[in-house]
Amino acid sequence: MNGIGFNLYLITDGRSTANCSSLLFAVGEALRSGIKAVQLREKCLTTRDILSVAYQMRDLTAKYGAKLLINDRVDIALCVGADGVHLGQLSLPAFAVRKIAGKRFLIGVSTHTVNEALIAQKQGADFVTLGPVYRTPSKLKYGSPIGEETLRRAKAKLSIPIFGIGGIKPDNIHNVIQCGAYGIAAISGILGEADIKAAGERYLTSLKIFTHASLAEEGGGGIAWRTK
Repeated sequence: MNGIGFNLYLITDGRSTANCSSLLFAVGEALRSGIKAVQLREKCLTTRDILSVAYQMRDLTAKYGAKLLINDRVDIALCVGADGVHLGQLSLPAFAVRKIAGKRFLIGVSTHTVNEALIAQKQGADFVTLGPVYRTPSKLKYGSPIGEETLRRAKAKLSIPIFGIGGIKPDNIHNVIQCGAYGIAAISGILGEADIKAAGERYLTSLKIFTHASLAEEGGGGIAWRTK
């Protein structure tokens, strides 16, 4: 897929919206900031509840011209007309999803090592999230942070976009982009803030500044996919 159209990837987690009475309200505030991609990831919900929320999330993201990806559930993604799906290491492989959903379906894969990222690329993923880059409570179950060096090694070997995830804040986005990340994925850094719209704006501003700065350092087009 040529260009995925976003470099800030918002991932929902109902536990991160304690400051809001509604997940949909929280995501709406994030979309108002200019965020253009949301992954619906609510593993505590039943299948029927996920489907209901997904339909509402599809309407909401469409209103703001944003992409919607559903975590793991290809069936629900297809049912609600989502833009794609985000797969875990225990999900269907990307090549199987591609056979089911077709070429226009956007497929992201969560990875925690360079090897996992390479496998995802080989199997047909459009992009990967790689982390946790830094220590963060939501990713403790995946072990110690992978650190910035793993991002650098992944960038040297992958041709698809890499999104850093885990403990990334506006003040360390520069480091992540300099390591070769196409963009970043965020959960509590946005949805856990009292002013979600302002938090999203801070991330987007930092990404704009540091992505442009990184391209300038490389001579303006050294990484073609980062400009899309």
